[in-house]
Amino acid sequence: MKTTIKKKFDAVEYMRQQRDRISKETADMSFEQLKEYLDKKRPKERILPSR
Repeated sequence: MKTTIKKKFDAVEYMRQQRDRISKETADMSFEQLKEYLDKKRPKERILPSR
């Protein structure tokens, strides 16, 4: 017996969409432009896991 579950959110599909979006945005960038792009997108403060 096979049970199917309907997903509300598909993480794999979401990651593929985001990867494709970022690839399109950065496709024609030079190394310096890419570095600037990543610096802008990176969060300023990092959230560290509690110990």
